[in-house]
Amino acid sequence: MLIVDDHAPFRSLARRLLVAGGFQVVGEAADGADALRAARELAPDVVLLDVQLPDSDGFAVAERIAGRQGAPIIVLVSSRARLDYGSRVDASRARGFIAKAELGGEALLRVISGPAGAATCSG
Repeated sequence: MLIVDDHAPFRSLARRLLVAGGFQVVGEAADGADALRAARELAPDVVLLDVQLPDSDGFAVAERIAGRQGAPIIVLVSSRARLDYGSRVDASRARGFIAKAELGGEALLRVISGPAGAATCSG
């Protein structure tokens, strides 16, 4: 799993929660450019991707990562609720969305095991 978020404390918390939930974290990235590079170099199975990044829109980063051969599952995360993004989450190539307050191993399993766009954990 690759964790992409511009806030180091959130990346650290997400790593702890996901490792405790049985996931292996292979890397972290703080912005869209680093996310694209890390996704290419590390070839994670899952990318946990913040919607709001300092250098780019998380939806655009998701589109670029998902467009590659053998693309990982992408799960969008945000401190905001899914409804705040209107139809953008459904229109994205992400498997689903998790509000940061809901993040944990069980929530991630629900999202990555469901069909694309169908799963949401949103506070």
